[in-house]
Amino acid sequence: MIKYKVVHTTVYNYSKAVPICHNELHLMPRDHRRQSCVSHRLRVRPTPNRMETRLDYYGNHTGFFSIQEGHQRLSVTAVSQVQVIEPEIPVAESTPPWEEIRDRFALGQPPWWLDARQFVYDSPHIPTSDELRAYAMPSFTPGRPWLAAILDLTKRIFKEFVYDPQATTISTPILTVLKSRRGVCQDFAHLQIGCLRSLGLPARYVSGYLLTSPPPGQPKLVGADASHAWLSAYCPELGWIDFDPTNNQIPATKHITLAWGRDYSDVCPIKGVLIGGGQHRMRVAVDVSALP
Repeated sequence: MIKYKVVHTTVYNYSKAVPICHNELHLMPRDHRRQSCVSHRLRVRPTPNRMETRLDYYGNHTGFFSIQEGHQRLSVTAVSQVQVIEPEIPVAESTPPWEEIRDRFALGQPPWWLDARQFVYDSPHIPTSDELRAYAMPSFTPGRPWLAAILDLTKRIFKEFVYDPQATTISTPILTVLKSRRGVCQDFAHLQIGCLRSLGLPARYVSGYLLTSPPPGQPKLVGADASHAWLSAYCPELGWIDFDPTNNQIPATKHITLAWGRDYSDVCPIKGVLIGGGQHRMRVAVDVSALP
């Protein structure tokens, strides 16, 4: 088990006063079978007139705050402590053929699979397509074990796509990413999810963080010092398994999960509406440090 402290600060500076704003947050790490959130605190300046929390449809910790006084600077800082344990990774060749899993979801399944089945369908940022299916097919040869096929697709995206923060925005279609072969972690996660869903396999989007201080002698992972994104895919015999195409790995103790959903639109760290403000600049700083 490894313990971490995560400090995530977002600052907005506005050229004109903002008299009112409403914001939704996904900044509290969630609990799951490999992770527990030990503590979490949130500091917002100016002080909100209203603040509350709830669990959203996917079980993510979701915050809301409203500020109803004029301000030209908004600061949101989340400080969390989490515990993470290593995943149990099965032998890839021992998993069922990928077509078997596809057919089981297409032809019907027990009620407890319904949570996974919703992640087969299109979502706002991830439409299924013949192009995505065609890109995935070299990895999903007939009879190939599910895990071996997904690992091969993960490796291909890692090798064939260039990490380029200037190449895309959140609104860039995944077919454009597929054509340009450039993007960032959220693009690669959306792309791989789209490939899997286009084959009829459940996959969901995961937001979180990477450890920012690598062990001595090892290179820093791409995407550190910022929010990171990867995906989970579902096998009935194994449950959900995470995959990180940006770094070509199955996430383990260096990945900290914030939230999951259909795509980025479900788990955006901070989003909201405001009146006024003119032009604005946003600065995000994330620090992840291991605790003794």
